[in-house]
Order: sequence, then structure tokens, then C-alpha cells
Amino acid sequence: MSTPESKPAQASALAPLRGRVFAVLWAATIIGNIGSFMRDVASAWLVTDLSGAPAAVALVQAAATLPIFLLAIPAGVLSDILDRRKFLIAIQILLGLVSLSLMLLSTAGLLSVSSLVGLTFLGGIGAALMAPTWQAIVPELVEKSDLKSAVALNSLGINISRAIGPALGGLILATLGAGFTYGADVLSYVVVIAALIWWRRAPRADDALSERFTGAFIAGLRYARASRELHVVLLRAAIFFACASAVWALLPLIARNLLGGGARFYGILLGAVGAGAILGALLLPRLRARLDADGQLLLAGIVTAAVVVTLALAPPQGIAVAILLLLGAAWIVALTTLNGVTQSILPNWVRGRALAVYLTVFNGAMTAGSLGWGAVAEAAGLRGTLVIAAGSLLVAAVVMHRVKLPAGEADLAPSNHWPEPLVASSVAPDRGPVLILIEYQVQATDRDAFVRAVHRLAVARRRDGAHDWGITEDTADPAKLVEWFVVSSWAEHLRQHKRVSKADAELQQQVRRFHLGDDPPVVRHFLDLRPSPA
Repeated sequence: MSTPESKPAQASALAPLRGRVFAVLWAATIIGNIGSFMRDVASAWLVTDLSGAPAAVALVQAAATLPIFLLAIPAGVLSDILDRRKFLIAIQILLGLVSLSLMLLSTAGLLSVSSLVGLTFLGGIGAALMAPTWQAIVPELVEKSDLKSAVALNSLGINISRAIGPALGGLILATLGAGFTYGADVLSYVVVIAALIWWRRAPRADDALSERFTGAFIAGLRYARASRELHVVLLRAAIFFACASAVWALLPLIARNLLGGGARFYGILLGAVGAGAILGALLLPRLRARLDADGQLLLAGIVTAAVVVTLALAPPQGIAVAILLLLGAAWIVALTTLNGVTQSILPNWVRGRALAVYLTVFNGAMTAGSLGWGAVAEAAGLRGTLVIAAGSLLVAAVVMHRVKLPAGEADLAPSNHWPEPLVASSVAPDRGPVLILIEYQVQATDRDAFVRAVHRLAVARRRDGAHDWGITEDTADPAKLVEWFVVSSWAEHLRQHKRVSKADAELQQQVRRFHLGDDPPVVRHFLDLRPSPA
């Protein structure tokens, strides 16, 4: 029974669905994802008919995730510089053609392991291009106050699809065959394309400082390289998903060889994972009230390890379905925890590209893990591999619990406190590189503390645009210390002005407290000067 206090929360959680465009695209996405899960069930099961080798089964899984590992970051850049609606339509057409090809080949009896892997790889390319773009359009569809609810609804929609798609795919596969299963997926893309054509997206306003592909790509990688907090999240994600990928890579063989099930039962197992994920999502608020992010990830690792070792014991099918509910719940806890921490440590200007880096690590770990566990299964057998994977998960969960996730409490909203650079005349946006000098007057007793503080500031400078940085002293005046950093172009430095967060502004203020005198530190800008052609 709902309490009066719970009703506003429920209304808020569903508020984005009151927007017609969001509701239509959300429903279409669920239908499209159901079709994708149906296709994946058919492909995963067919490869066990074409080749029972664990390496072949794992290869199909790797072919689906490898493109996301390779293309997530370029896809994140493309989602920022192309018309997202047209880009999504093109991707849906590509994915529809992939499933149409699978349908025709399977119906004609011409599908082989190589063609299945190749077409799965093409489907993975489409998924890689689509993922960051779908995430990027959400703020366009809802009010800012409803954004968190919209993101939560998207996660719920994926798990609804995960609960329905595999079970429905397994049913169609067992009764009508692979051709009909792939055909149903083709129809799902028709629904998504129709919804995207119906959506009339407002044209994006021109911005003189809009980034181009190469610059945006470099900026995203530079931020990921400089962000120590992101490094911690990526490390925790890579280790967890590499260990946990064993159950996903080998689940078709587990269903057939250990549990004695057919295609329908395999679909039921995947549906149980999706249902467990929905249950886990509903229990997350209570879990968060009792455990911090590190505790949630530790719990997810322990539960996943327990599920994997239980599967190695070949339990009855009913028990297997029940424990895969637990696997789904643990999986969504791990995914949501890591994704939530990642979101909390990223400023908006680089969110899509940095999330793409996270997706790259996630799918890279899944791909490498799938290939690795497939090779282990060839040597150690299915049961032995599952026991090894469970032990790895347990050890990793305990050891990595000591590497604490960032709190993600800093205010990353733009501070906009930097004044416009002084210029004698207009500067071409592509002119550069630009050398920025900041002169401080620091008394000798404060020098060590100042240097420590300014080196912390160096991390922010590099994240926001600097590709080189240093702190120097004036040999003629030891009290004069000069911070310098280099930015690739004038336009990139102007973007740097917009990227400085309120948390970084506080850090800059800590540095400036060491500066003597009432006037602020002197800031100078120098442009690269080359001789004019003769």
C-alpha cells in the first residue's frame, strides 16, 4: 500500500512520460531493445548448433562487444557534431539490414559461424554508434528538473526489454525457428525508425566555439588521461566486468550442457536476469540507504561469485532460474553504482565523451573477458572455468574494496569567473598554440605550501585544455613565481574559460591566498608567432 509520502516520489519518477515525444521514443526504444535481445538469443543459440566449441560461442559474444570497445569514443564525438535524429535513423537502418541478412541466411540454411560472427560484428558497430547518441538526446526531450527521472526510466526500459526479449526470442526460436526470430527484430527497427521520423527535432543553434571531430576527440582523451577520479572508476569497472564476463560468454553452454535445457529455457534464463535487474533497481534506494558505493560494489561481486559457483554445480533448472534473478539484481547494482559515480565526477562539457571512455573500458573488459574465459573453458572445461571465475570475482571484490571510489560531491557547474582575455585586436580562433602566464608574489615561508597547492591546480588545467604545464621562479626575484600552461589554439583557450568548474574555482582561490598584495596575479597571453612568407 502506498503512503501519502510515496505518491509524490512516484509521480516525479513518471513525470517524463507526460512529455509526448519522450513517451513515444521511450516506448519505441523498449520495442527496439526487445527485438535486439531476441536477435541475440537466436545468434547465441545458433552458434551452439553450428559449433559446440566454447571458443566459438565466446567469439560471438566478443564480436558483439568489440565494436563498442573500438568505437564508443568516436561515437560520442559524432553524437555532438551531427544531427542526432538523422544519425539515429541511419543507424537503425544499418541494424535492420543486419537482421534482414541474418533472417535470409538462416532461412536458406546458409548461415555459418563466420557469417554469424561477421554480421554480429556489424550489429555491434551499430550498437556502438547508437549508445552515446541515445543518452545525449535525453536532455532535449525533458525539462531539466525531470532529467534524473528520465535517465532512470531509460534504465528501467532496458531491463523491461531484457526481461521480455530473451524469453520471447527463445519461444519464437523454439516454435518457429531462427528466421522468424530475426524477422521479428527487423520489424522492431521499423517501429523505431517510424518514431524517429515522427519526432521533429529543433535545429541546433550555431556556436562559434563548436568543436570539430578531431579537436573534440583529443579533448575527451585529454580529460580522461588527466582525471584521477575517473581512473579509479575505470580500474574498478575493468576488473569487475572482466571477471563477471565469464557467465555471459558461457551461458548458452551452461544452459545446454550443464542444465540440460533447450532454446526456450535459455531465453527463460536471460529473461530471469532481466527480471532480477528490475527487482534490483527497485531495491536500490533501500540498499543505498545502508551501503555506500564501495559497499554496493562489494555486495554485487560477492553475489555474482556465489551465482557463478552455484551454476558450476549444475543445479535443477528451477533453482538456476531463481539464482539468475540474483545475478540480474547484482548486475544492475554494479552497473548503476559505477555509472552513477562516473556521472557524478564529470562536468557537462565532456560528459558524453568521458562516458564513452567508460563504455570503452566496460566493453573492452567484456570482450577480453569473453575471449579469455572461452580459452580457459577449452583447457579446463566448463565447470572448472566457472569455479575459477567465481574465485576471481570474490578475490577481486575484496581486494578492490580497498581502492575507494570517489565521492563525487564536487560542484562541477561552470563558474564563469575568468575575465575575457585582453587583446589588442581580434584573434583568429584557430591561431595557436597559446601560452598563458600567471605571475604570483609569494613570500618564502609560504613557497612549499603554494607549490603543493598549484600542483593540485595543474590537474584541472590539463583536464580543461592545457597540454603542457609548469611552475617556475624568477632568478632575479625569488618571490615571483610564474605558473604557465599551453593550449593548442585561441578557440580552445576560450572554451577553457567556459569549462572551469566551481570546484576548480575554489581550488584557484586557495592558490591565490598565497599571493601578496591587493591586486590579483598578473595574467598574460602569448600567441605563437611565425615569420610571414617572403
